[in-house]
Amino acid sequence: MKLSDFVFAAFSGFLSALAFPKTNLPFFVWISLIPLFFVLARMTPKRSFLSGWTAGTIFYGILLYWIPAVPAHYGHLSKALSLLIYLVFILFLALTWALFGFVFSVIHRKRAAAAFFAAPFLWVAFEYIITHAFTGFPWGVLGLIQHKNLSFIQISAVTGIYGVSFVLVIFQSLFVYSLRSMKRLPFAFGIILLVLVHLGGFISLEKVPETKTSFPAAVIQGNVSSDIYWNDAATNDILTLFEEHLELTRQSCEKGAKLIIWPEFTVPLCFSCEQDLYQSFKRILSQFAADTQTTLLLGTNEQSGPPGQEHYFNTALCLTPDLKITKYAKMHLVPFGEYTPYKKIFSFIEKMTHAIGEITPGTELTLHSFRDLKFGSPICYELIFSDLVRRFTKKGADFLVTITNDGWYGKTAAPYQHFSNAVFRAVENRRFLLRAATTGISGIIDPYGRVLAQSEIGTKTFLTGTVTPSKKLTFYARFGDVFSLLCLTTSVIFLILALFKRRP
Repeated sequence: MKLSDFVFAAFSGFLSALAFPKTNLPFFVWISLIPLFFVLARMTPKRSFLSGWTAGTIFYGILLYWIPAVPAHYGHLSKALSLLIYLVFILFLALTWALFGFVFSVIHRKRAAAAFFAAPFLWVAFEYIITHAFTGFPWGVLGLIQHKNLSFIQISAVTGIYGVSFVLVIFQSLFVYSLRSMKRLPFAFGIILLVLVHLGGFISLEKVPETKTSFPAAVIQGNVSSDIYWNDAATNDILTLFEEHLELTRQSCEKGAKLIIWPEFTVPLCFSCEQDLYQSFKRILSQFAADTQTTLLLGTNEQSGPPGQEHYFNTALCLTPDLKITKYAKMHLVPFGEYTPYKKIFSFIEKMTHAIGEITPGTELTLHSFRDLKFGSPICYELIFSDLVRRFTKKGADFLVTITNDGWYGKTAAPYQHFSNAVFRAVENRRFLLRAATTGISGIIDPYGRVLAQSEIGTKTFLTGTVTPSKKLTFYARFGDVFSLLCLTTSVIFLILALFKRRP
């Protein structure tokens, strides 16, 4: 295997990662896989596996460059150990690229033309697998890069985000096939598909939504540092932070907002706790909701169970003007952040750092009420999982709210990458989505992915906007990952047909 082949493969990973937010170079994703396809088309399956792994390692290494700083800073791990964890993680994630290369090569050796048509099905299949394997980590889904290309991403209302990845890959695979075979028709098919997808999206964007049931809402961004440990914080400091959030809430209420969203645990709130401070906050917020006839969605840390055996829940708590309370406890927790997965294997990590929480996952997908409307509130990390979010909509959510704390990642690319997911969740479900982030990025997004309001990172502010609820279900909200499963099935069929054909 030539060194140049590794270089070309690595270049594909480099360009793909560079296309992600916050670099503002999304056009790279239209050409980023072309070097990899040229390399894979002339290699054995074994070498294709290594080439894919090289490309994937470079891709995830750049995409997730911000990871090592988190355990080093907040978990007080050594820099060497943090880098080792990071390296193992990206090598594991890169296996999806390696396996893509391997299967592509197996098909190509037996059916060269079929391999290039199979490529987008294979790609989506492995993106689907990495979304669900073990605890799941769909952070590097290729389609996310196009979150600002509104006419293109409307297809995700049918296919989910994976349909965007599919078109990106088939456009490049057919380009390479046309060059290698000296046939124009395959790439012409790719261009026609691309034009049709954009045209369909453009038509969708022309639709005018009904606004009879619209209402004003606001999201609060308190800009609270993640360096604060609430158990060690002085009471006066906590009271100051609470009053600052309450003042932002008053200001947004004066702007007409009737639904106001606080970020994920931006102030230590616990309505189920008996301590005087928590009960004081509860009384003040209840009085505010009743006096202003405002509904509050708050990030709290609720608990249950007897003393010494408490269970803690990362909670989105809704407080209505008539003082009714509903709670949604986060179900998909952050591995090695909020809990330790597979404790029999990874229990040693808990002994090395205090940064891993002891959060209990929720078991029920709860909707909240605002007037006669229902809304869902996926929390932080949950927003990257399309299927989880669409279950809120299918259950009856008329709009979506998400609360998060991306302060752990400072002004790196991570908050921008996370925010791009919010755009797709809005489009997939055709729902308004309000995002309240502790340090940013907060935003209000319409059902077509248009960002109507957006905050800067590291600012103390609030955003207001008009939300229009909807009860219509998109194909994706109704049926979920049908397209992805179809790609997975088609990939298996391509592979079986290739294995049963003798090589000429």
